[in-house]
Order: sequence, then C-alpha cells, then structure tokens
Amino acid sequence: MPVTRRRLAALAALSPLVLPAAARAQEAGTAARPLRIGATAGPHSQVLERVRDIAARDGLVIRVVEFTDYIQPNAALAAGDLDANSYQHQPFLDAAVRDRRLPLVAVGKTLIFPMGVYSRRLKSVQEVPNGARVAIPNDPSNGGRALVLLARAGLFSLKEGADHTATVADITANPKRIRVTELEAAQIPRALEDVDLAAINTNFAVPAGLNPVRDSLAVESGDSPYANLIAVRTQDRDAPWVRRLLAAYQNDEVKRFVETTFQGAAIPAF
Repeated sequence: MPVTRRRLAALAALSPLVLPAAARAQEAGTAARPLRIGATAGPHSQVLERVRDIAARDGLVIRVVEFTDYIQPNAALAAGDLDANSYQHQPFLDAAVRDRRLPLVAVGKTLIFPMGVYSRRLKSVQEVPNGARVAIPNDPSNGGRALVLLARAGLFSLKEGADHTATVADITANPKRIRVTELEAAQIPRALEDVDLAAINTNFAVPAGLNPVRDSLAVESGDSPYANLIAVRTQDRDAPWVRRLLAAYQNDEVKRFVETTFQGAAIPAF
C-alpha cells in the first residue's frame, strides 16, 4: 500500500524500543514523544493540523502522519506505529476489528463527510443511460454505503433492509443494466473521466476539487450514520492523553474551522 514521505519520516524517527502500555500512555504527547495521529491526506489531515495547534496550547504535542489509503492507518495503529487515527467511520472500524482482529476501539466522534455521486458527463441521475458504468469503493463498508446511495437515487433496487453491508449481489432490479465497478476509494476521483458516474467519499472528493453540496448528482442526507471517529488501541482507551486529544478536537474553534473551510462538505459530529 502507498505511504507518503511524511509517514516514512515519522516512522523512521520512532525509537525501536517497545515500551509497556502504561509507559507509552504516560509519555505520549510530550515534546520528547509527540502523539502520533494518522489520517488520510485531505480534509482529515487539514482538520488535525488545526487540532494540533489547539492542543499545543494545552501542552499536548501532536504529530500528524498522512496516509493515502484506508488500510494502512489501522494496521499502523494496531502495530504501535501510531497512537491514534482519525479517518474512518464506525462500520469501517467494526469490519477491520472483526475481519483482521485488530485491537482497536473508537473513543470519540469527529466529522460526517456525506458521500456524493459525481459525473463528468451527466447533469442529473435522470440522464443516466442504459449500460452506464458506475464506480464505487471496493472496501466492504463504503461499497455498501455507495450501493445504498445509488439505489436511493433510483439507479437500481436493493433487497429489502440493505445497509452498508450490501454487495452487488444484493441488487434485485437493474432495468438500466448499470455496470458497477469496484475500485480503491482513493483512486475513484482519478477514474471519474473513465466512467459515467462514481460514488466518492468526500475526503477524497474535496482534494479533487469536488464538493458534495455543489457538484454531486446525489448526496447522503444530513442524518447519515457514518460519523467519523478517533480510534486508539484498546489498551489506551482510558489514557489521559485521549481526553486531552478529544478536548482539542471537539471544541467550537474546530467546529467553526470545519464549517467555514468545507462549506457543507464536512459536518461536525460533536
């Protein structure tokens, strides 16, 4: 999986000494041992950089480590290369914990990034032609999330009760013979020229110049259950720095920054 130079530099700076959990919790957040928080590049990292500045006023030192995919931030957290990450919603974390047996837990909510459906060729979902090709994320939770959004837009029907666990096999009626292509979420904005439309996670849409409020043909409603969160290792859930991190993130200054910067593309969930 790809990683940025920033992540490699951060990981290279880590001591090879593996400390007991209590010692790590006590030292994390100091100048000698910055709190290492992973996030996908784009909005998640942008917000964390503001959180980092706010936390510094309280003496909590944070280092933001950027990733370009959805898999490595959890793997790095479970391995102890990170202290926390901020990029995923609860269904995605649940799938990682279940399928990969990762000892991770959510400790607080951050933002909702409503998923949108975009097209370079079409102006509305009513223009979708027969045999249209649509790209969706290939990870289980976001793939199902995209299918539900597309079904609600009227492109096809899913079995009754379908949710984020839905797969292409759950399509029950497809009168326009829509062809679904599953791609890595981070790659979908670049593939938009090659498909008729695509369901794109907002944290990848925004860096590509797409805003779900302004540019999407369909978008999740404001009551989306996919609030993003801060995750830590289970052993660290009660560490003192966790409370300080949440206090730095879940405050009015961050809320105003999000609302001003993203103009509805991100919604505070705290």
